[in-house]
Amino acid sequence: MDRKLTSVIISLVAVLVFFLLIVWVGGMINPSLQLDETGVLRFAFVGIGLLIVFIVYLLTRQSQIWEVGTREVVYMAIGAALYAVLSFLFNGTVFAVPSVSQVALRPAVAIPMFFGFAFGPSVGFFTGAVGNMFGDALTGFGLSPQWSVGNGLIGMVAGMALLFKDRQKGINIVLVISFILALLATAIFLLNRNVPNMMFFDPEAGIFGDATISWFAGLSAIVGFLLVIAIRFMVGSGKNLEVTAAVAWSLLGNFVGIGFAAISDIWINGYPPAVAIVGEFLPAAGPNSIFAAILVPLLVGAYAAVQRQTGR
Repeated sequence: MDRKLTSVIISLVAVLVFFLLIVWVGGMINPSLQLDETGVLRFAFVGIGLLIVFIVYLLTRQSQIWEVGTREVVYMAIGAALYAVLSFLFNGTVFAVPSVSQVALRPAVAIPMFFGFAFGPSVGFFTGAVGNMFGDALTGFGLSPQWSVGNGLIGMVAGMALLFKDRQKGINIVLVISFILALLATAIFLLNRNVPNMMFFDPEAGIFGDATISWFAGLSAIVGFLLVIAIRFMVGSGKNLEVTAAVAWSLLGNFVGIGFAAISDIWINGYPPAVAIVGEFLPAAGPNSIFAAILVPLLVGAYAAVQRQTGR
């Protein structure tokens, strides 16, 4: 069997094994981590997510970006650990975003974005998926395996930047796709302003989760996209093209990964499509895109500085 194929299969199986272990051990330690009757359906979407990764690999298997050696395994472990700890620190009610469910501000999402872009799609997927699953377990609010796969897809798509030898062409394609997705989600928000914010309660005013999603949440995807465009023109080309590529691909990865997770809740939680987009996708993907525009350039710049100092 081809070495790349073997390494990809092992990576995907490892993600599934980690998920099952976290559900099993976490459920024994903390009852709130036990999956309800939707557990089988959640893992069905985990399987769909893993299949998506495998199909993308098959379509791009001629590229060396899928190579997984000792170095990549180390980065997987480091990335997943960092993301788990930082997700735990930020994934609390203090940082909750108005939504139909538990959505929190998560600047740590820059970790799978950066690890995917710097070390390849396999590293990015493992970092996002396993790191998010561990982070949810540490937080103790409950486990959503399909959302962890969505986080993994963020890192995987960020790593696809390495496919394009012509970085500028890849950036242009990605920005067009991201603009279409952001515009479509924002249009759905504008047409469905009545979606309730289930996290907002103000008993004195007689409000019990029936206020609508905020304008900030509804427009945040477009705001994040505009910030990425600003980064592109401020950073320019040449040596700084790497920063632009990292941010652009991270933005697309964010839309794809969070989109996968939110859409899965149409079947898992029975949400209408508009509620899944307005009530989950935008409150999660919008702020994530803003963090991508702000934090990913800092990580890429710091990594480049380390490489220069070490001569790598």
